Amino acid sequence: MTLAVWTTWPSREALTRADRTRARRAFGWGVRLVVLGALMWSPFARIGTHGWVLAAAVASIAGCAVVARGFFRTSLEHRLWPSVGLLVVLMGAAVLGHAAGFPIPAAVLWCGCAVTALERLPLAAALPCTATALAAYALVSDDQRLTITITTVGLALAGYVLRLDAEARGSAQRLVTQERAALAAEAETAALAERSRIAREIHDVLAHSLSAQMVHLEAARLLIERDAGREQILERVVAARGMAREGLAETRQALSALRGEMTPVEEFLQEVVGGARLAVAGRRRPLPAEASQAVRRVAQEAMTNVRKHAPGAEVSVRLEYLADEITLEIRDSGARVLGGELAVSGSGYGLVGMRERAELLGGTLEAGPDEEGFLVRLKVPA
Repeated sequence: MTLAVWTTWPSREALTRADRTRARRAFGWGVRLVVLGALMWSPFARIGTHGWVLAAAVASIAGCAVVARGFFRTSLEHRLWPSVGLLVVLMGAAVLGHAAGFPIPAAVLWCGCAVTALERLPLAAALPCTATALAAYALVSDDQRLTITITTVGLALAGYVLRLDAEARGSAQRLVTQERAALAAEAETAALAERSRIAREIHDVLAHSLSAQMVHLEAARLLIERDAGREQILERVVAARGMAREGLAETRQALSALRGEMTPVEEFLQEVVGGARLAVAGRRRPLPAEASQAVRRVAQEAMTNVRKHAPGAEVSVRLEYLADEITLEIRDSGARVLGGELAVSGSGYGLVGMRERAELLGGTLEAGPDEEGFLVRLKVPA
């Protein structure tokens, strides 16, 4: 055995009564009542002879209770010498009680000191205290040697078993505390992740849409100041109104997604792609909110780019459910002029932003020329 085993205190979780079950608390109080009854039996039996004996005995028992309470407190605080000193006081009280003619209370005190020392003190201090208490009990006992031997060995084993039980209970309590802390940290992390998701949704839906509206409205203001033609001003205002309408629709969709009220992805894609060919492969299943939103956003962005850069092009859309991911492919046949337009679209989300969203989910987004047209391919875990 290492030195630490001899000098280590039982943990505070093992010594405290916190989180004890009702049955364990009832058993503890039952043991206390039995001990108190044994302590009070002899004084009550002798009350007929000397009335003052009862008062002295009650005062002594009350004093021992105060000392025992102090011992429990100092041992809980891991204060060695005060704990040992209070235990010695209790054993001294047992000696005085036996000398005064109260063998039963004295025996109870010695046995209690022996068991409690093993349960609550470091082994280096517990073993001498237990040996002293049991030796005093054995020396004054009138029982046979075999009975005394069995009793003392049983008390020592009981104290050590109580020590092991307390340590096991303390370890279980520490594990419960750690689990609660882990669950709290996990809940906080989930809350932060949800806040980040809401922030991304708000940014994707509103920030770019509002900035595009401001551009059109500012252009309309400048045209008005320059007395430009009515058609040019009306074109800017209509464009800003269209942006506002799209932004409002996207905000409603985002709020529905956050409430968990999203329509199935297939129905949403059918609305977005319009007359394009839509093919769905694999076994359909509900998708996580993040994966579903990524598919919807990429489909919207890709179709907006098609209408802006390749109007009239043939478009084919393929959604495939795989074992642990979902794939979306949008391919068009028309030519387009990139010129830095990859990250800027009419809807304001940008394929670059969608690529970042996919990477946050552990997926990928590929966008580039394909044969005569353009291909956007999204893969996200689902």
